[in-house]
This record gives sequence, structure tokens and C-alpha cells, in this order.
Amino acid sequence: MTDVARLAGVSHQTVSRVLNGHPNVREQTRLRVQAAIVELDYRPNGAARALVTGRSKVIGVVAQNTTLYGPASLLAALEQTAAEQGFAVSVGSVRNLDHRSISAAVERHLAHRVAGIVVIAPVESAGEALERLPKGVPLVTVDGDPRRPVPLVTVDQVAGAREATRHLLDAGHRTVWHVSGPSDWFDSAGRIDGWRDALSAAGAEEPPLMSADWSAASGYRCGQMLARMPEVTAIFTANDHLALGVLRALHEAGKRVPDDLSVVGFDDVPEAAYFIPPLTTVRPDFDAVARASLNMLLTQIETGGGGALRQTIAPTLVARDSVAAPRHIRAMG
Repeated sequence: MTDVARLAGVSHQTVSRVLNGHPNVREQTRLRVQAAIVELDYRPNGAARALVTGRSKVIGVVAQNTTLYGPASLLAALEQTAAEQGFAVSVGSVRNLDHRSISAAVERHLAHRVAGIVVIAPVESAGEALERLPKGVPLVTVDGDPRRPVPLVTVDQVAGAREATRHLLDAGHRTVWHVSGPSDWFDSAGRIDGWRDALSAAGAEEPPLMSADWSAASGYRCGQMLARMPEVTAIFTANDHLALGVLRALHEAGKRVPDDLSVVGFDDVPEAAYFIPPLTTVRPDFDAVARASLNMLLTQIETGGGGALRQTIAPTLVARDSVAAPRHIRAMG
């Protein structure tokens, strides 16, 4: 920066003001400084700036090391959104979202003077860790525990599941069976609540819950059981991979979708439109979650305050070919 100031014939402080976009610089002076920057191929030293300001242009993200579609999509959206805001992202991947792992990842981020931290915390074990993090650190959780007093941005899981279930009921099905995700995931709990809300509002009987994990293999096992139950005409699965497993099991049992049973998933994975049949599903807006998370975090960074504590992002139902009226209604028509 001293070399730039010498070449442009200005002070060190003037160069700093130009670099930071300060309006109180004459246009001719600004152009002279910018020309010197280009000639010297000068780039601001992020590490030095962090030492002076106490923070860098880096956002620390703590996320579980997983290939699950939702968390992976959120991480990609956060990286893209941060880049648009002029920030880089440093990812601290952890094997388990428990207190020890999260605390260690946060400490590593703080040692590198990140501007703020985003924790993708979709499981119960992360809750206690977040409350015990150092005070005063700009922090936002994504898909975390809605019961804890930590800034949170999340997909409206309840609304998405309610809409998926209502879509099946509106097609004429008397009730809807649900294949749920893992019990310790907030996404799974929210989707169960939305399913139950829709059934209750319609006065429909609530069938037994089919508990699973997030995998197609788990959906396949549940689908094998459901295929043997003639009273089942509509199934809502907690994600699209579960739906894929269910579709395979139904096909092997000689059941046709949607002629014999209707199926709705959640997530709208890129392959969902190419399932047989193309899958009706619920699409979370991961880009909107990322934008809201970064905006909430930047507000904390800029003001030093807490700002908003909660923001939910509504998902969208994507109707395809896996839902139809049940056979008894089509026979009446």
C-alpha cells in the first residue's frame, strides 16, 4: 500500500479510503490511485487487514461431513451467496454434530479471525453446543433447534409437509401414510408435525408412523411393508431418496404408481423429475435460506448486535406424475 501511495502521490490513508470505497475522495485522486494499483498489480493483504480490523472477509461454516442432499445443497448455496457479498467461506467439516466437535471447529475458525460463523445444525446433539459457544461471536444456525435462543434460519418444514399431505388428500385419498426421517433430525420432526396437522385439519385418520433413515434402502424396506397393506393408497416420504426406495418396492410388488398408490417426496433432488414416474415433491429454496443466513450474519457483524432471531423460508410443492385419485374414485367417475 505504501508503494501505491508513493506512485500515486497521495497518502497511505488516501489509498485505504479508495480501497474501502470511501465517498470522501476526489474523483481525479481516486483514478490516480486505481491506476497505480493496476500498474503495481497490488492486492489487499487479507491477513494484514484482519490483524488491523480484528476480522477478515471470511465466513466460517461448520457442517457435518455428509453427502445428504439437503445439507450439501445448503453448503453450496452459502458459498455462492457469500462470494456475491465479497466473502470467502472456510468450511469446518465435522464427523458428528456434538458439543466437542462443534466447539473445536468454532475455535479453529476463531483462530483464523473469521468475520462470523454459520453452523448447519439439523440434529438435536448440536443444540447444547451452540448455547455454550463464546459470547459476542456473530453466529447464525441453519435448520437448527427452534426451541433454543440462537439466531436461526430454516426451511418451513411443517408447511412443506402440510402441503404435501394436503395435496394427496385433495386428490381424494382417505388418509396418507408417512415414511419419516431419523428421529433426532429437526427436519424430520417438522415434517411429521406438518403431516399430522394436515390429517387433523381434514378429519382424516392418522396411520402408524413408518420410521426410517434418509436412505433409499430404508425407503425400500418400508415400501415392502406398505405394498402388502391393501388399505394404503397414499404415501408421503420425508425425502426423495426414501421415495425412490418406496417406488422400487412397489414396482417389485406389482403396484403401479399412481394407478394403485400415490407417492410424494421432499427435497426435489435433481433426479426426481426422472424417476418412474416423475416424482411429485416439495422443493426447499436453499438459495433463499443462504441469502437470509448471510444477511442475518452480516447484520450482526456490522452492528455488533443480535438482530433477528428467527426466519423461516417457505418451500414449494412441485406437482409431477406420481399422484392421482385413488382407484375407488376413478371407478365412480
